[in-house]
Amino acid sequence: MTRLAITDYTAASAIGVGRAPTLQALREGRSGLQRKHFETCTLDTWIGEVADVDTQHLPEELAAFDCRNNRLAWLGLQADGFADSVASARERYGARRIGVFLGTSTSGILNTEQAFRRRDPATGALPPDFRYAQTHSTASVAAFVRRALQLEGPSFVVSTACSSSAKAFGNAARLIELGVIDAAVVGGVDSLCMTILYGFNSLELLSADVCRPWDAERKGLSLGEGAAFALLERDAARPRAWLLGVGESSDGHHMSSPHPEGAGAAEAMAGALAQAGLQPDAVDYLNLHGTATPNNDAAEDMAVRTVFGGRIPCSSTKGATGHTLGAAGGVEAAISLLALEHGVMPGGLNRRTPDPALQANYLTQPRDATLKAVASNSFGFGGSNACLVFGAAA
Repeated sequence: MTRLAITDYTAASAIGVGRAPTLQALREGRSGLQRKHFETCTLDTWIGEVADVDTQHLPEELAAFDCRNNRLAWLGLQADGFADSVASARERYGARRIGVFLGTSTSGILNTEQAFRRRDPATGALPPDFRYAQTHSTASVAAFVRRALQLEGPSFVVSTACSSSAKAFGNAARLIELGVIDAAVVGGVDSLCMTILYGFNSLELLSADVCRPWDAERKGLSLGEGAAFALLERDAARPRAWLLGVGESSDGHHMSSPHPEGAGAAEAMAGALAQAGLQPDAVDYLNLHGTATPNNDAAEDMAVRTVFGGRIPCSSTKGATGHTLGAAGGVEAAISLLALEHGVMPGGLNRRTPDPALQANYLTQPRDATLKAVASNSFGFGGSNACLVFGAAA
């Protein structure tokens, strides 16, 4: 693929809203995970909740979209002047030449859960103020962001579980390369809800301990929420970074378990390198999917060593943010871009005992380094895999 300019980006997660707080937390090795309850959930677990989501007030013209997921999206759009960057692009290209492609998994399910608690006791009817299309529907967040940014180009949501917002980069890149659009807002938004908390618990994937990627005694993931956005342009005089390659695969090995040898993951990484025109040793750092579940970490470790060998420094940042599900690809793309811009490889938090079966070059402390290219993995249920490769602007 032809490289695409990344002219702005931002993220909101449990470790902060905006680039500067996120970078500071990564440098300090600080986690945003806390043992606490969310809403009516009483599970004994750790979560990565984004501060101040409930205090956000949407503009009157967007009031029909009001739900936790879209409030989180609004919080993210205001960070780092991202909405202003899009407005400038809109002036350059026109509203119809900028697309919106976002990933989500849960979308506004919490709003529906709350609506069901308010059903009419006699008829069971949902309350009249409940708007499925503007809140619960996965399409809601893209429609909301498109309207909030006053854009008129193609727009859709990718919902492929935890690879969703990484795959959104690929969709945008293809439409820009085809000449359908000149720029795109990409990323993802996913928020906590009862369905996801109890659902992952029922799958026996939710840990009562804080998640510990690459640890010998890892027991599962900690759920988080997040919003992340990037502005891709066909070209730009002064980009912050470049999108060099997107690798995607679908191995369909199992509904919820990865291929034991990481075959699909390896295919996605190799595909991203091929698109970027890079050899494996040209990538300086890899942000792992790293969920802290026994099978996923083992399969990814094998896949990384298959493609990159044991050299490449890598880490999972989910010990800081939690697993932000459909937003994970976008949040971790933003973290990878921060690493690239500021020359810091984040350390993976919470690992106490290294797993001797995992042989990747896993970092547990932040490390300063000059980085020219970084990659980010995102793997979802059903074998939906994606890898992004980014290059330094200079």
